[in-house]
Amino acid sequence: MPAGQAMNPPLALADFGSFYAGGRQVRIAGLPARDIAFTQTASLAYDPNGLYHFEQAYVQYFVPAALAHPLPIVLLHGGGMTGAMWEQTPDGRPGWLQHFLRQGFAVYVVDNVERGRAGWAPFREVWPEAPIIRNAEESWSLFRFGRAEDFAARRAFDGQRFPVAAFDAFIRHAVPRWLGNNDAALEGFCAVLDRVGPCLVMAHSHGGEVAYRALHARPELVRGVIGVEPSGFSPEVAAASVAGKPFLFVYGDYLDATPLWERLCDAGRAYAGELERQGARVTTWRLADMGVAGNSHMPMMDDNSDDIAARIGAWIRGAAALNP
Repeated sequence: MPAGQAMNPPLALADFGSFYAGGRQVRIAGLPARDIAFTQTASLAYDPNGLYHFEQAYVQYFVPAALAHPLPIVLLHGGGMTGAMWEQTPDGRPGWLQHFLRQGFAVYVVDNVERGRAGWAPFREVWPEAPIIRNAEESWSLFRFGRAEDFAARRAFDGQRFPVAAFDAFIRHAVPRWLGNNDAALEGFCAVLDRVGPCLVMAHSHGGEVAYRALHARPELVRGVIGVEPSGFSPEVAAASVAGKPFLFVYGDYLDATPLWERLCDAGRAYAGELERQGARVTTWRLADMGVAGNSHMPMMDDNSDDIAARIGAWIRGAAALNP
């Protein structure tokens, strides 16, 4: 049994399931056929030309039997990751999916366009550029586990809460991403919102840009956004989309570790200020300033992940104007 599960009582669900949303049909033509073998005994002539469906999102949802809040939470992953990042920590503890279910929230976990079970397009006719994937060294420094020069020794920052001993399990989360697909990701996520209905969105890192743009594309559905160290934002802020709505920004520790994170924090501060000027109700948590030191870019995986989830749940329950 994974660590952390034995101490929790069984979780009763009223419903669970999954669905695909959005995307587009594409007809491929003019490519050469070739012989392929599925197994040592199954082979055939493969013709790649034909009709396909790409750029859909995949969603798995869970509804607790004891529903304590009317609005579900939609969990949107960061760049180069999938919805699996919310399911369990690298060292085997329950993820935020379970934490928010136990707090009485319905939870929708998204694999957005090109990630995980959403699938991807292998044809340059659909996505012309080559994908990238994050390596372990970049993850180490970009996610603020430790200094770049300390990667080989796996020597983390003093007080680091990320389970560094499980780092090699963490980097299994990395999947290919296509940098030119932000608009497709927005459309896929809006299709998810159309299925879910009024909700709160919790977005991590790159998911911030998708979430804040979706807020403006579907203002009647997105009733608030929790940005967990967001690295992207909407280009404009419209009062009609944000006025009166609650927004929470959550940042961890070691934010001065790289010039990139200093710039991202400045951008987040500026965006939060513009939200406030347009009538939004904004709360910003810099956890280290609140006496909660040591959190990385991945607070949903740090050793105090349950405490951070409890704090966010309490913030949601205390926020007004969240009627479905």
